[in-house]
Amino acid sequence: MQNSEQATGNMLVLGKVSGVYGVKGWVKLFSDTEPREGILDYKHCFIKLKGQWQPLDVTQGRLQGKGVIAHIAGCDDRDQAMLLIGSEIAVSDDQLAELADDEYYWKDLIGLSVINQDNIDLGTVSGMMETGANDVLIVTGERERLLPFTQGHTVLEVNLDDKVIRVDWDPEF
Repeated sequence: MQNSEQATGNMLVLGKVSGVYGVKGWVKLFSDTEPREGILDYKHCFIKLKGQWQPLDVTQGRLQGKGVIAHIAGCDDRDQAMLLIGSEIAVSDDQLAELADDEYYWKDLIGLSVINQDNIDLGTVSGMMETGANDVLIVTGERERLLPFTQGHTVLEVNLDDKVIRVDWDPEF
């Protein structure tokens, strides 16, 4: 698990080690990336061991059934792999790809205020959820609301600088 790169910027968790695969140190990865195997695309990853981010060198990886498996440098047997179960895998957020003007990483939306067209504060984005049809904002205020993240329809404007999402939403719903 060696790599000369150091963590810079904020860490973005991409997944975690969820199990072992075989006897030669391979691990199963739970991936939050889309597509699932996207977790293998990053050159400089980090793993959280004993509360500290440490460089991670994935030597091989692939889809295996509905999951992802990988071999981590320095992890050469099942016992070593077992010690990694539950460890988060992350990248420094400065490694993320640039997005188009109307695209956002979920991490950038969480914490933004949500205000409707009448300037009524509906709360703050506390999380995101994928439904298949569209992403959904989980907005926590005087009560929790689930708002579809449909730009140009429900979501009228996202202003990252002002930390506000303006929506077309009746506060009674």
